[in-house]
Amino acid sequence: MHVTGTHFTDRIDAGRRLAARLGHLGGPGTVVVALPRGGVPVAAEVAAALGAPLDICVIRKLGVPYQPELGMGAIGEDGVRVLNDQVMRLAGVTEEQLAEVERQERAELERRARRYRGNRPPADLRGRTVIVVDDGIATGSTARAACRIVRARGAARVVLAVPVAPRDWTDRLTEVADELVCVGTPSPFFAIGEFYADFSQTGDDEVLRLLAEARGDHPPAPVAVDRELTVPAAGVSLAGHLTVPAAARGIVVFAHGSGSGRYSPRNRYVARYLNRAGLATLLFDLLTEDEEPDRRKVFDVGLLGSRLTAVAEHLPAVDESTRALALGLFGASTGAAAALYTAAALGPAVGAVVSRGGRPDLAGPDVLGRVAAPTLLIVGALDGTVIDLNRQAQTRLRCESELAVVPHAGHLFEEPGTLDRVAELAGDWFRHHLAPAVT
Repeated sequence: MHVTGTHFTDRIDAGRRLAARLGHLGGPGTVVVALPRGGVPVAAEVAAALGAPLDICVIRKLGVPYQPELGMGAIGEDGVRVLNDQVMRLAGVTEEQLAEVERQERAELERRARRYRGNRPPADLRGRTVIVVDDGIATGSTARAACRIVRARGAARVVLAVPVAPRDWTDRLTEVADELVCVGTPSPFFAIGEFYADFSQTGDDEVLRLLAEARGDHPPAPVAVDRELTVPAAGVSLAGHLTVPAAARGIVVFAHGSGSGRYSPRNRYVARYLNRAGLATLLFDLLTEDEEPDRRKVFDVGLLGSRLTAVAEHLPAVDESTRALALGLFGASTGAAAALYTAAALGPAVGAVVSRGGRPDLAGPDVLGRVAAPTLLIVGALDGTVIDLNRQAQTRLRCESELAVVPHAGHLFEEPGTLDRVAELAGDWFRHHLAPAVT
């Protein structure tokens, strides 16, 4: 990754920084239009900051047949098509190849439009200022198509806003928008993702959730604390992110596994669900940056568990808002074994444990036998080996426990709807078992 002046933690961070440059556009005549899927988390932050409605404009890139990541154009709703003649010529793409790529992408475009909108019509853009938002600009084909679509739908003013773009992006796109806004234009520029610490794929479920929240269908809980922090643990300082909703009833500390950390997109997704359910969350790195390359430490359950235990014990001293909150633990992969280690060490101080695709067996029979907190083991139906390992571990538990198998899910819960099911199961478990802490 290049060292540049433009670097974002994730799309949420990018959206907040972009929104700071768009304050002059706030008002009742503004609509924010996102390019799914990656542009939606960015646009959601912009829309929230401006108090503007959020809609989408579904665009599909037309990739060169033998190098699909290289865009030769884009198609969009309302039959819009934009082609990059230079890329097509240099790549030697024939009319037949173009037609086949467009046929496939048009089918996917229509599927996504139906899934994201359902029966709702597009937002009325007539006479409005429309801010078109994506997570970045590469060739500009998709942004060009989106601007043409919103203009054709009656936008009085079109603003194209992105967190990052090449330095020459204004030369490419100045004729399709009335205003161009960008947080940074670093050089060299090879790909949008190189300027994000977390550029993991945005799933359909997250798009649907963000659109529903923007409509007010699922309003997020008010947040009292939302900040980065460091927590001392056995001689090291570990970086984390704490979110405490107003009137939180408990806190869930996440233990990441297999080299992951506080930026794990799956655990962050579950954490946001728990926040909306009124639960505080702490996502933190169990290993320091210097330790992460050492694979022995990634699987050292004693080390991971002792650090998680120290963090759980020190958290009230680090942030007073957590002092009266009942404690839950959420572990993924090897982090599940660490969570059970901590549950055994802290006894009644831990109110509940949830494991996602975890390896509770790595905690060992002695630790498993001393866990008192109600424990939920969540595994994917397609993850046969891990199902067996969780079943074996469950036989060692003496506490209340359940094994939940999520249909059609693999080890990473990447399949549509499966991570939502994990979040629902975890939320139900923690809400049921986390009683207010005794102070």
